[in-house]
Amino acid sequence: MNSVQTTYHSGRIENNTMIQHQSRRESSYVSIVLAIVVLVGLYLSSLYHYLLFHNLAELFSIIVAGGIFMIGWNSRRYIQNPYFLFIAIAYLFIGGLDLLHTLAYKGMPVFQDYDYYANQLWIAARYMESLTLLVAYTFFSTKKPVKPFIVFGVYTLLFIALVGSIFYWKIFPICFIEGQGLTPFKKISEYIISAILLLDIWLLYKYRQRFEQQVFQWLVWSLLLTILSELAFTFYISNYGFSNLIGHYLKMFSFYLIYKAIIETGITRP
Repeated sequence: MNSVQTTYHSGRIENNTMIQHQSRRESSYVSIVLAIVVLVGLYLSSLYHYLLFHNLAELFSIIVAGGIFMIGWNSRRYIQNPYFLFIAIAYLFIGGLDLLHTLAYKGMPVFQDYDYYANQLWIAARYMESLTLLVAYTFFSTKKPVKPFIVFGVYTLLFIALVGSIFYWKIFPICFIEGQGLTPFKKISEYIISAILLLDIWLLYKYRQRFEQQVFQWLVWSLLLTILSELAFTFYISNYGFSNLIGHYLKMFSFYLIYKAIIETGITRP
């Protein structure tokens, strides 16, 4: 009798495993098809008007950032991985800077006194993102729990300070000069951010045992694509240039992988 039950139980496990693998394959196929449709649609939108492409590409990243925060914040009592909780809170403010970057982009009728706030907001957002990913690893070494409301308060103050330095005090370094292109500060910042992201990858490898293998791979690829995106943004002379377009494609892929890692896996299966 026991052998029959054992055989039946093993059969159910194998059947469930096969169903899970099939479901994952189907999900992968759907993701690939959707990615192709989105990429083609975005490319066609760039031919019609680059500003339309930019708004759609940034909107995707902003929605992903907002989704990461909403799920992370509402699940904060249940998330066991402090890395994911810390990042989830921070991405609300990273997405907020990206939203302002989108509204301030040259050609948008929102901020009329200066055409290149968007470049400054981009650098501010990428510094916040790369340093957030760096600081998140400290919760593994110190083994201290994340205090969500304190983290939220700190990022609120940081967000206000960055936005104020750009729009109100106007002390944030200039990043783009009409007719000349990127300033040395902008270029050097992109390289510094890339270096921070490389350090993030090294730390991710160091703590790889804290992540599922698939999550680890998604996070590594996300960071690598972010680095390539940053490097692409060191070449453009015009805000509507080709390297600018490539940089936004890479950013979209990076945010999608963050979505896969944090929303689908890191939070739903903490």
